[in-house]
Amino acid sequence: MLYKKLRFRFLARRGLVYPLGLSIAILLLGGVGFWLLEPKVHTLSDGHWLAFTTAATVGYGDIVPSTHSSRAFAVLVVLLGLAVLSLVTASVAAVFVGDEERDIEHELMKEIRALRAEVAALHRHQQTVWASRHSAKE
Repeated sequence: MLYKKLRFRFLARRGLVYPLGLSIAILLLGGVGFWLLEPKVHTLSDGHWLAFTTAATVGYGDIVPSTHSSRAFAVLVVLLGLAVLSLVTASVAAVFVGDEERDIEHELMKEIRALRAEVAALHRHQQTVWASRHSAKE
């Protein structure tokens, strides 16, 4: 149970939950739609298969929409599928880019801390040199 919560948080933080949920919903509803509209689709799993191949624009040709209503529905599934699958792809790419950016940011912060320490040391050194020159003049 804890693993599922952690996995959900990981996906949610990276913006993957909604695009994945939306793509699954489109594929499930698309499968039901093809099952209801297309006479060549005899099972719900065939409808889901047609929805997937249509949304992914693979089009294997084993099952194709044959009626005007199922073709119009296929256009809708293609448009929605392309949009949502593009969101999923972009979100997955952002996960990898985000990890790399986070590593770069950590490295930059480490270098900034080192530079601040060096500036502080130089400032202390300058103050001791200045203090020793003023005490020598007196």
